Amino acid sequence: MQIVKIEVMRVAIPFSSGREKLSGQDHSAYNAAAPELSAMETLLVKITADSGLHGWGEGFGHLSNPLTECALNGLVGRFFLGQTCNESPVGIAQLMEQAEQHFHAFGRTGPVMFALSAIDIALWDLLAKTRQLPLWQLLGAERQRIEVYASLVSYSNNPEQVAAKVLSTYQAGFRAIKLHETAYPAIAAAREVLPADAELRVDVNCPWRVEEASQQALALQHLGLGWLEEPVWPPDDIAGLAEVRKQGTPIAAGENAAGVQGFVELFREAAIDVAQPSVSKVGGITAMLKVIALGKQYQTRVVPHCFYYGAGLMATAQLVATLDDEVSLEVPYIQWQALLYPQLDFSPEMTLSAQPGLGFEPNPAVLAQYRISYQQQSVGGVKHND
Repeated sequence: MQIVKIEVMRVAIPFSSGREKLSGQDHSAYNAAAPELSAMETLLVKITADSGLHGWGEGFGHLSNPLTECALNGLVGRFFLGQTCNESPVGIAQLMEQAEQHFHAFGRTGPVMFALSAIDIALWDLLAKTRQLPLWQLLGAERQRIEVYASLVSYSNNPEQVAAKVLSTYQAGFRAIKLHETAYPAIAAAREVLPADAELRVDVNCPWRVEEASQQALALQHLGLGWLEEPVWPPDDIAGLAEVRKQGTPIAAGENAAGVQGFVELFREAAIDVAQPSVSKVGGITAMLKVIALGKQYQTRVVPHCFYYGAGLMATAQLVATLDDEVSLEVPYIQWQALLYPQLDFSPEMTLSAQPGLGFEPNPAVLAQYRISYQQQSVGGVKHND
């Protein structure tokens, strides 16, 4: 198949989460879980082949989406436009390896890699449509229904708000819940109100140097967390993660790993209990399959990261279906002003589409209403911006 058109669009949909803005709090608005945000962005890519079929992808970014968007509308898009890809997983892998080698000087993580991730996802969507198979079947999955776990936004380390939200989330049927809190009282309050059959996971987003992270992990050990996610700053301090892991609280990381090789290093150093590749950051589905294979080789559990809501979420869902039954899909547990597609009305289980491809097709009206920017590039040099 030949890539004849690439469309790139940024979308921002307002949401609610039942949280109150507390005075005196200092958060980074570049973190998608931060209380300052009332709308969440996604960066979508639509690739059309010479067959007329199209595939959807999603590149990571949230509020850094303009950088990934620039890469897609510039050097990355120019590389792929007009390329011919053999209609097979091997063909996609070969084309992506060429692209990664072509762009290696721009780093093994960051906006260029996020742009490549979006392209890869779209190519897999196209391939599955060409084969007339849902992607989960093309990937060899046998289950069509997967469990979902609720990933909460930050409630500013307020124990009362955190406790109320996790309890209502449990009552909605979710049996695994992830916090984005950093203070012990808030985490302990969540654990206290949750019944024993609920697993509590905590993502702290890389706040602590190794000594403090070790102290925090030790203090949290008695709470029986499912995992403590990314406790160490900087996030690529692999030896530091391995040191924190000795405190007995399971450690999860990988969202910020530098491509597949970053996971090789995490596995070699026995730094983590749970590997968390992120399909819209690590290099797409092609890279995710490599990380999953490495997890089996190193006997480390792989649970994909997924705090986004476009084609990347649905790609992650297809990949989760290939994993063990106890692996569930992370979703940002918020209430959207409008649904970009029906599966965003989250429940504790998701049934994957039997339609060919990802099962992702955005509502055109919602896409048009909440689109921030759009650019199209076509073979022949036609370009459109709005």
